[in-house]
Amino acid sequence: MLKMVRNPRLLSLFFVAMGLLMAFQCDKYTPSQCLNAKISSFQNDCCASGASVKEYTFQQESVFVFDQGPCGADFASYVLTSNCDTLGFLGGFAGNTVINGEEFSHAVLVGTVWSN
Repeated sequence: MLKMVRNPRLLSLFFVAMGLLMAFQCDKYTPSQCLNAKISSFQNDCCASGASVKEYTFQQESVFVFDQGPCGADFASYVLTSNCDTLGFLGGFAGNTVINGEEFSHAVLVGTVWSN
């Protein structure tokens, strides 16, 4: 059976250690340094709310969609690889839905990397 530790000093040390670990992780969004830099820059250029960066699996690779949010009627969402190569744009004035010759609706959402 598990024995609960009721040492307040040990418990306090645990919470301090966890706080420090979380403090140093707050700017890390992905394992890619270039994507982390793009996300940090994107935070200053996107809408004040409703913007996001989402990771998808598309054509057997991880791609990231930068959605600027609802403050602009015809904003396009750009699609980047984990190496920060631009694959294309979704939406916008033309309403594009195709990346690399394939409908982006075939992409599988992995999760939200960042949102406001």
